[in-house]
Amino acid sequence: MEKTGKFLAGLLGVYAILFVALAISPIDRTTWVVENITVWIILSAIVILYWRNIRFSKIAYALMFVLIYLHTIGGHYTFALVPFSWVTDFFGFSRNHFDRLAHFSVGFYAFAIAEWLWSKKLVNNKFLLFTYPIFVIATVAMSYELIEWIYADLANPEAGIAYLGSQGDIWDAQKDMLMDTLGAIVATLIFFWSHHVWKNK
Repeated sequence: MEKTGKFLAGLLGVYAILFVALAISPIDRTTWVVENITVWIILSAIVILYWRNIRFSKIAYALMFVLIYLHTIGGHYTFALVPFSWVTDFFGFSRNHFDRLAHFSVGFYAFAIAEWLWSKKLVNNKFLLFTYPIFVIATVAMSYELIEWIYADLANPEAGIAYLGSQGDIWDAQKDMLMDTLGAIVATLIFFWSHHVWKNK
């Protein structure tokens, strides 16, 4: 695995700048804290794994940080209120789909999962190597939707609605899980292509 310390440090530096800028006067401070807890957990996991010599390629880290950046932006505005109207207007959408984009990027973590399985030779079967990362992401997606539901049920109504970001869509949770899974499929395909898995026996 190529050395990625400086590259990871650069990604963390960009996050630090983004975090400081967007920590100033968020639309809803409670939602900001809750949304950023998710980011801090992910960042902690990435850093701890690096210290324990579980490291990934630059592509894997770049893909992982897409969600971190998008989630940090969503925490400042709340996902429903992120300035994303140019996309909404261009495609004629009836809602702000910034949260869908963020959910799609959740699936990008499938790349790192596949890469780790491949580098450690934990999976020799290509079918399992392709499907396992996708199933992991789908499970995480389902678990996160349950956490959202529990928080929204326990929090005050306004904070709960801001955190859910469903924008009145009764199928929001299902669509979010679909986007997570589609992102995982795309990321795994990119992994198979970039690592020439199809060509290896």
